[in-house]
Amino acid sequence: MDTKKKELVGTYKNGGRELRAQGAPEDVNVHDFGDEKGKVAPYGVYDLKKNEAWVSVGISHDTAEFAVETIRTWWNEMGIAKYPKATSLVITADGGGSNGYRLRLWKLELQGLIDELGFPITVCHLPPGTSKWNKIEHRLFSFITQNWRGKPLVTHQIIVNLIAATTTKKGLTVKSRLDERTYAKGRRVSDQQLATVNLEPHAFHGEWNYTIHPTVVE
Repeated sequence: MDTKKKELVGTYKNGGRELRAQGAPEDVNVHDFGDEKGKVAPYGVYDLKKNEAWVSVGISHDTAEFAVETIRTWWNEMGIAKYPKATSLVITADGGGSNGYRLRLWKLELQGLIDELGFPITVCHLPPGTSKWNKIEHRLFSFITQNWRGKPLVTHQIIVNLIAATTTKKGLTVKSRLDERTYAKGRRVSDQQLATVNLEPHAFHGEWNYTIHPTVVE
């Protein structure tokens, strides 16, 4: 899982070439200062085994709450149908950003999801500076970029449609939807809240590799 680069929404230049009728170029703005349409943050969950992906297109802030909500949406829309007998999940993610290993809110929000699912989630963070190893970059995001090359991302719906239309020769399928929720920046997690996270660090670099179990009810 990971967040793709934020994109401006509107009639802005989008790098690449696209066939058009001669003498009929698509007009775009000469600047990229942004306007009331703002930016979108596409957050992706890629299934290595099935070669399938879910992308939530966020219009608010790229926060840990947004990241976990994307996992929840992927599970409800795709994961549960593919893995109805699942007893755990394993996630690989970058070490920073909205799903960073140091973020308290990331772990707290994951705990909430895990309690809903009723089974543990293991998280393996890529070490700092190694995000290029994250397979979602090469197997999903790069193909989304190719698919919308040369096409101005004029509206939210166009962005969602272009993402969902992304395919590869190896059979990649993608589902996407706009996430219109508002996610607040700067949410703080107290020591007491963090203590409620049922986290088990692994023996090897427990700060990067850990399993969060459902809350124990006494």
